[in-house]
Amino acid sequence: MSALKGRGAAPKGRGAGWADRPEGRLQGAPEPHSRPSPQSAPEAEQGPVPLRDTPERWPVLSSAVQARGPIVTLRSDQVQMPDHEVAGRQVVEHPGAVGIVALDDVGRVLMIRQYRHPVAHRLWELPAGLRDVSGEPPRVTAERELLEETGYRARDWQILIDYYSSPGISTEWIRVFLARDLVQVPAAQRDFVPKHEETQLQIGWVDLDEALGAFTAGDLHNGVAAVGILSAYAARSSGFAGLRPADAADD
Repeated sequence: MSALKGRGAAPKGRGAGWADRPEGRLQGAPEPHSRPSPQSAPEAEQGPVPLRDTPERWPVLSSAVQARGPIVTLRSDQVQMPDHEVAGRQVVEHPGAVGIVALDDVGRVLMIRQYRHPVAHRLWELPAGLRDVSGEPPRVTAERELLEETGYRARDWQILIDYYSSPGISTEWIRVFLARDLVQVPAAQRDFVPKHEETQLQIGWVDLDEALGAFTAGDLHNGVAAVGILSAYAARSSGFAGLRPADAADD
């Protein structure tokens, strides 16, 4: 008898787990160590679900700043899970931003083309900007960015959508406005002096349907523009009814 057979080797055609079953163990052999059963996936809710995000904060046992820049801060948190396990999570603290879907009377959206160094691309985007003025309402930030980047003002403002750009790692919260009834401001009445990438901006009017198609075709890639244009396309079907007023409180 071979050594393997003498130690209870699995017969041919039986998997490695055979030895863990009663018929696969030698008589008198100890019970195998118990194995933790894998946690089953949660079952889907049956019936209507409350479709609304809610604030919640799990305990942070410690937090340390790893890097600090002029715009963002990187910190590392030790977060206690509901089952009391602790997991490390990196967080990028971001001041937030606004974006503007500016539509004219024939349904075209005003877009800008700008060089973005981190991705080494010129991207077609919406007018947008950081919320880097402490205490400034999002609408005021949006009005300033629209004027500075395109030379237009809008008489009609509504909130199109709010979203977190990358909630797995960043606190960045973005509010995208719908701006209509546009008026071009003469260059002599603008006091903004463009710098750096802003000196190379290209501005263009694009049909809303064409802009959406460019995203689904894989030709455009800016996140704020994708969210804003898709939201405007959807809201247009109801004549933009039901959108929130521009001065609604932040969530």
